[in-house]
Amino acid sequence: MGSFSDFSNWGFINILAILFISLLLASILKKNIPLLKASLIPTSVLAGIMLLLVSTVYRSITGELIYNTPFFGGNGMTTFELITYHCLALGFIASSMKMGKEKFSKKRAREIFDSGVTTVSTYLLQAVLGLGITLLIAYLVMPELFKAAGVILPFGFGQGTGQALNYGNIYETEHGFVGGANFGLTIAALGFLSASLGGVIHLNILKRKKGITSQVVKNTISENDKVHAEEIPMSGSMDKLAVQIATVVFVYFCTHLVMYLLGQVLLPGLSGTIYGFNFLIGVLLATALKGIMNALMKAKIVKKQHINNFLMDRISNTCFDLMVTAGIAAIRLDLIAQYWHVLLLLGVVGMISTYLYNKFIAKKLFPEYEDEQFLAMYGMLTGTASTGIILLRELDGNFKTPAADNLVYQSLPAIVFGFPMMLLANLAPTAPELTFGILVAFFIVMNVILFRNQLFRKKQADATASEPTEE
Repeated sequence: MGSFSDFSNWGFINILAILFISLLLASILKKNIPLLKASLIPTSVLAGIMLLLVSTVYRSITGELIYNTPFFGGNGMTTFELITYHCLALGFIASSMKMGKEKFSKKRAREIFDSGVTTVSTYLLQAVLGLGITLLIAYLVMPELFKAAGVILPFGFGQGTGQALNYGNIYETEHGFVGGANFGLTIAALGFLSASLGGVIHLNILKRKKGITSQVVKNTISENDKVHAEEIPMSGSMDKLAVQIATVVFVYFCTHLVMYLLGQVLLPGLSGTIYGFNFLIGVLLATALKGIMNALMKAKIVKKQHINNFLMDRISNTCFDLMVTAGIAAIRLDLIAQYWHVLLLLGVVGMISTYLYNKFIAKKLFPEYEDEQFLAMYGMLTGTASTGIILLRELDGNFKTPAADNLVYQSLPAIVFGFPMMLLANLAPTAPELTFGILVAFFIVMNVILFRNQLFRKKQADATASEPTEE
């Protein structure tokens, strides 16, 4: 290990330090600069951009990567990518561990289901457009372009920095897409900027047309923020926050064991792909553990509830903040300079198509809270769930509409319907044209499911109207 004074023993701590310091500085700037405050850009995105600017300026002057200097352990860029990868799963696990006692009406269950289908349909729209763009460019302009690169669009926009890095890295290491990881990280950064830009545009439209003003409510305490009698105390023999962290880490440890078993024993040829599903396997194991804990509570074997939703939210949001900041900081602009026009085109098309498609869906399927549903879904489908909440709070600060709940509970139907698309993303590098055709067909099917009531109700009504009447 060497002396504790060696930078090699402080590299990881220094990386964490600059991540948190950049978040604090970005928060201060957002609160004190009106333009940044009005932009709705997430603090984590601003922090990541600041770190990216520092590394770009330093490299232009010295020719070196500042985060790969001895002060940061010599491999800071790799550390950023590792933090991005692991925080994706840890954040999803913490979010999935939250306890819920809600019993939904048939209408609410349908709205949650439709929200989940909307999520997957938007993924597919982004994938179809993204893959279509890179296929056309590869055939007509840049034959050296990795044809399947556009498939990363839904992972960068729809699923955020972690998944964009996952698939970009898989394409780079297993299929020879030079700069693939950085390509994915840049798509994710463009997604967050699209969330901010599109959100501001829509809020300004509402302000001008409907006279709606910002409804952000500060320092409010929700039901999840409270300590309930059936929960373990805040400070017992083990601190309550430590219990939450231990639970999340335990689930992630089990996730690694499952991935190792699948990758080394059952499916040795797909090890890299399996490790790209760390967040999904983590969510499934967290859901299973939550079910076991609920069963033990009902059987009176466990007397106190160990999970606190408020603390799990804090863990989840912290992980996502670190994930986004580290993901943007890990971008190497020199590796993607040749793709800048492709990235810009994907970013613009991704923003416009996601905006228009979700606006249409919100109007047709969620007329009672159209604007709130749109802002929540658009924010999530260009960034993360946290981005959706940021936009939603501007219009529904107290979460009086069901839009926030839709955002939380849509994940189960989204995972069920979205899993095949993740498999298709692994087919894309070897058969991009076939993948494009399957994605188009899948998109059509998902839209039939999404608009099932409108389609079949209309057909039924037309059939009834065409029947001859008895005189």
